[in-house]
Amino acid sequence: MLHSVHDWTIKKAGSPAAPTWLAIIAFVESSIFLIPADVLFVPMALATPPKAYRYAFIATAASTLGGIAGYYLGHCAYEEIARPVLAFYGKLEVFEQLRLSTSKDAILLMLVTSGLAHLPPVKVVTILSGAAGTNVAYFILACVVARGIRFFALAWALSRYGEAIRYFIERRMVFISGAAAAVVFAVFFVARYAI
Repeated sequence: MLHSVHDWTIKKAGSPAAPTWLAIIAFVESSIFLIPADVLFVPMALATPPKAYRYAFIATAASTLGGIAGYYLGHCAYEEIARPVLAFYGKLEVFEQLRLSTSKDAILLMLVTSGLAHLPPVKVVTILSGAAGTNVAYFILACVVARGIRFFALAWALSRYGEAIRYFIERRMVFISGAAAAVVFAVFFVARYAI
């Protein structure tokens, strides 16, 4: 099933309505969808490099709005909607562990790492933020900054280096994601405990 959804998403990258599909997928990815918007964003940016930054803006804005929707799912409709969604994706157990053991500062940190590197998955953290009552202004700021950095950095790399950087990113995605998350965690711990 996931493979067919992935293929469907890739096909949308070549359609005239691709920017609309990018906005829709970026929105739902942040609250209930499994496939990341990058799957659509990357081929679009490669196909028309002059529009890469426009696509980055669309993806950032829609992803942030989707994150806000996920926040309110966690805050207002956890039992009715968010819990079944998390159970469907097999993320409910991880979510419950995080909800019981994670501070609000750590949730904000996870918002940044999930926005930059999908660690942990974006939908889990947005719903968790709402369920834990994270400050909405900080939540939105973290979403805009982290997702903006991710999409605009990709836009810059793809418009400058084209297909070559795509293969580099795909082959080293786990390492790049882990390194980005490690840097964010290091900065957090230094700011929190060393200063």
